[in-house]
Amino acid sequence: MGLICKQWLLSITIIVTLFVLGSSNANFQKGPQSWKFEFNYTNEPFRHPKPIQSSRRITIGESDNWRFGFNYTEWAITNAPFFFNDTLVFKFDPPSDTNIHPHSVYLLPNLWSFLRCDLRWAKRVANTSQGGGEGFEFVLNKWKPYYFACGESNGFHCQSGMKFFVMPSFR
Repeated sequence: MGLICKQWLLSITIIVTLFVLGSSNANFQKGPQSWKFEFNYTNEPFRHPKPIQSSRRITIGESDNWRFGFNYTEWAITNAPFFFNDTLVFKFDPPSDTNIHPHSVYLLPNLWSFLRCDLRWAKRVANTSQGGGEGFEFVLNKWKPYYFACGESNGFHCQSGMKFFVMPSFR
């Protein structure tokens, strides 16, 4: 019985909201003769305020590359928005005698794993040797959040801030 009352209350709320929003529209108040359903009644071609650009090639961390001790969350916020078919380039030094703290790139499955740096269900997309030279490239080709993290040192690098996420959008 309580569920039915809640459904009725929700339905009434939606109807009242639609009525209030619709009646506050000036064109609605003038009647259907003033409603303009045409796509483009100005007889000018549609122009996007920002012309469509081609996909970008974005180096993670810019000149700092993919390294320990850098704030990648801040970097992602500063470099947003990210778009479909943008390519993220992860550059990092491969393991060597002078580089005793190598890096990798993991794609985490969800926000919870990202927040906790839980790598159990993560997919390694670049191992410790793939970041040298021109770097490892990852194309944002789906409309979904991408959660990236360094998986080295049993997640210590991730817990220390070597992680970020992006949500590509339409151009």
